[in-house]
Amino acid sequence: MKPDNPSPAKNRHDTVSGVVYAGLAFLIWGISPVYWKAMQQVPALEIISHRTVWAFLFLMVLVLAQKRWAEFKAVLQNPQSMAILFVTAILVCINWLVYVWAVNAGYLLQASLGYYINPLVNVILGLVFLRERLTRHQMVAVLLACGAVVYRTVALGQFPWISITLGVGFGIYGLIRKVAPVTSLVGLTVETLWLSPFAAAYLAYLELSMKGAFLNAGAFQDLLLAGTGVLTAVPLLFFNLGTRRIDLSTVGLMQFISPSCMFLLAVVAYSEPFKADQLWTFALIWAALAIYSIDSLRAFRRSGRP
Repeated sequence: MKPDNPSPAKNRHDTVSGVVYAGLAFLIWGISPVYWKAMQQVPALEIISHRTVWAFLFLMVLVLAQKRWAEFKAVLQNPQSMAILFVTAILVCINWLVYVWAVNAGYLLQASLGYYINPLVNVILGLVFLRERLTRHQMVAVLLACGAVVYRTVALGQFPWISITLGVGFGIYGLIRKVAPVTSLVGLTVETLWLSPFAAAYLAYLELSMKGAFLNAGAFQDLLLAGTGVLTAVPLLFFNLGTRRIDLSTVGLMQFISPSCMFLLAVVAYSEPFKADQLWTFALIWAALAIYSIDSLRAFRRSGRP
């Protein structure tokens, strides 16, 4: 009897569709600053509060549509998972808040730098907390990234807190999420569930005090605020569909699409100042990422996986 293996054509189809899904996810995340800029007159905290509430509602629809209710209910009944997701909910809230504020305050370049350094932060966190060993090339990449941060600090005269908060915070978020055996969709749904009461209370306060943008700043702004839930959930859904079909090394390389889009938007579309010291900072980071990526590809090929 022939083995029940997928045909080469099916493997190719899965790979292509996986790349498309993952690429769409990273592209949406990369060009999302255009969306946040359209709500520039709305305070970042109010935007994030709307994003939390609308995302929770839309994610719940996806949970039900994908028949994940049993998984969602099981997480709610697991105190350990709920405690972990409470911590990650705080981290994701900080990440969203700093990112949206940075975009609308004209610091998109710093935000893109944060997401560029995130893979290297993950390497350091793996070394410290998971006792993973660094290869010689990874060590060089990490040292180059640290050098870029030090150079940026000295050249700027202040610590690049936006980049570090986004890069390190998201790395810690991913590290903690590894502990909770929860899928991305259900995990984010529970995280927004934790945050939604606080976000809804804040939005209610704004509306009662006539300070809220919703229903007071025009129908277009209302649609944008409500659409933050879709903007949060759709790329996550694409990301999940993509990662099921392609290997993690490919996903790891594709993640640079997002900060690259942010970088281009900052320099080309929004004309953020890009001076020589910033060029050197990004050059060091790009060199570090090139070394890291080449080393990752070589390791993947040595593993013998197809």
